[in-house]
Amino acid sequence: MKIYNTLTRQKETFTPVHEGEVRMYVCGPTTYNYIHLGNARPIVVFDTVRRYFSYRGYDVTYVSNFTDVDDKIINRSHEEGKTAAEVAQFYIDAYFEDTGKLNILPADKNPRVSDHMKEIIDFVQELIDAGYAYALDNGDVYFAVRKYEDYGQLSGRNIDDLMAGARVDVDEKKHDPLDFALWKSAKPGEPAWDSPWGQGRPGWHIECSAMSRTYLGQTFDIHGGGQDLIFPHHENEMAQSCSASHADMARYWMHNGFITINEEKMSKSLGNFFLLREILDKFPGDVVRYYLLSVHYRSPLDFDDEKIAAAARGLDRLKNAYHNLLAAQTKAQGSAGEAEAGLRDQLQAVRAAFETGMDDDFNTALGLSALFDLARDVNTYLRQDSHERALLEEAQKCFDDLLYVFGLDFSAHKADDSLADDLMALLIDLRAQARADKQFALADAIRDRLSDLDIILEDGKNGTTWKKST
Repeated sequence: MKIYNTLTRQKETFTPVHEGEVRMYVCGPTTYNYIHLGNARPIVVFDTVRRYFSYRGYDVTYVSNFTDVDDKIINRSHEEGKTAAEVAQFYIDAYFEDTGKLNILPADKNPRVSDHMKEIIDFVQELIDAGYAYALDNGDVYFAVRKYEDYGQLSGRNIDDLMAGARVDVDEKKHDPLDFALWKSAKPGEPAWDSPWGQGRPGWHIECSAMSRTYLGQTFDIHGGGQDLIFPHHENEMAQSCSASHADMARYWMHNGFITINEEKMSKSLGNFFLLREILDKFPGDVVRYYLLSVHYRSPLDFDDEKIAAAARGLDRLKNAYHNLLAAQTKAQGSAGEAEAGLRDQLQAVRAAFETGMDDDFNTALGLSALFDLARDVNTYLRQDSHERALLEEAQKCFDDLLYVFGLDFSAHKADDSLADDLMALLIDLRAQARADKQFALADAIRDRLSDLDIILEDGKNGTTWKKST
């Protein structure tokens, strides 16, 4: 398995820290607003990465944090007349509501900053004791960037270039313009915690260093997030963690590409973002998830409604093949001879193609291509006169395994559509009776009216099946 490592700027063979285990930390949201589609991409991407590791037999520990202490949360609390904790909890609840519709697996841990002040304060003290940080007389604590010789290696930025673009306020007391806050002294009206340097709260970057170490250890396997986090957030995390431990923070750094609107990055600051819940009001969660996985995670993904509508049509093709497969199992009796041997070979080829694509830096586009090959092969086999039940079950197992990795569950949709299935079965029976009674005009009218509703009837030797038009 190859993973593109942002740190080395190349694909590397994946070798876990602990054999048979994968430990992942993915930066979660700052809980002051609903998540937008750009926020949803890393959530879906790394959920899929996690699922693929599980498919491959690894024991995965997945941690994703909530930043519930932050300037933006404090500002929102003042605007709404609530406490910062109430604001954070509201948007954490909204996060789970929205991501639940994307079929995101629960994290093993969702640590919150407010619950880990001791670990954060201890981490800051370690950096002070090791000479990598310093406290000012006003209670602020800063990380001394120039003390860490490898600063800039993750983002590829030169420290002198950073210095040239730095600005320092007149009353700034930190030793160097590049130094960043580990602990901020308390201000009136803000939440604060006791510390050796006085009351205050942590800076943004220190929280993930402290919480990842708490749950995953000094060095873990994968640190993930959006491309926008490479600098300064992940760069600063790496500097802190490596300075404290003199060991790698993570072996592999993974970052997904941006979602763009007319090729411009989607972001709250630019005002060109779409809230995930707004999109979910227009499109089902599985369609949105499929759309987010339709291109390689490191590539940019341009957004518009037609692209999601196209994703919906593609997903319907897969669903139709899957549901046809389930329906065929209830009627399977005999053997199709050479067709069975052919399908068994095709199932093996599909798995091999899927794993080849996903092993190459989680190329979901190639993985989905293998899934469409499976749908084609299944539909071809189902056109045979008879089918072997064991082979149909084997094909379903292949389907289910691949769908699991992509976070798609067609069996759930089948249950949700049970009423539609029953109604369609009734119409098919009525049409068959009309044909048997030589009422061909009525039979044709049923077929044509369903066609107007984008439902296609397909007559075969084993009876009539239906599907949505794609």
